Amino acid sequence: MSWEFREATGSLPIVGVVNTHWHEDHCGNNGLLQRVRGVKIQAHPLALPYLARPRLMGLQLYRRFVWGYPLPSQAEAVGPAIATRSHHFQVISTPGHSPDHVSLYEPERGWLFSGDAYVGGLSPVFCRDFNVYQIIASLKTLARLRARFLFTGSGHVVEWPQRALEAKIAYLEETQEKVLRSYKEGQGLQEIRRRVLGSEHWIRFVTLGHFSVANLVRAFLEDPESPVRAKESRM
Repeated sequence: MSWEFREATGSLPIVGVVNTHWHEDHCGNNGLLQRVRGVKIQAHPLALPYLARPRLMGLQLYRRFVWGYPLPSQAEAVGPAIATRSHHFQVISTPGHSPDHVSLYEPERGWLFSGDAYVGGLSPVFCRDFNVYQIIASLKTLARLRARFLFTGSGHVVEWPQRALEAKIAYLEETQEKVLRSYKEGQGLQEIRRRVLGSEHWIRFVTLGHFSVANLVRAFLEDPESPVRAKESRM
């Protein structure tokens, strides 16, 4: 447990943890919280094997360098709702960033804890493990809640986040339309990337392609929900 985390949480009566998904930067303190403070940990059923056996994560070199493999933790499958002494949270499936991703919504206060289902900004950089069509669907699910406060996984708090969510949805859907139109015109992946999204990002080289601009184009063309894949399956 890092000294920053210990300092930030040492005086708090933490009795439970819900992981929005299994990624190492979101579950990294599970093991020590569980051992030191006996905290109950919950997550989507798909996340449980990764939390118990972190080596299943298969982290790329840059992730091992920045975060490393977390300690193992024994989590329970989260149900459709979580009740504390003061609040009741709805557990909402929001896949796309990862198949196991969940968000938490407290309707009385309008609190929405979105994990990485919503990542701020309109960057075209995309991870090859993400599913862009599921991300769009999950963003629409969150937008329908009309939350008052959005608590993101990066630590930012957005008050009245409707406009931000709708802007993200619009950006992705407009990009999808441009990518698919360019593909129908016979353009290749890198040509589509240049014409629709511009230059490649330096992070592609740091992550050895795990994150890149081209990945967003590839996702629109190759994810299971892609109209391109659907057309190919009918042939």
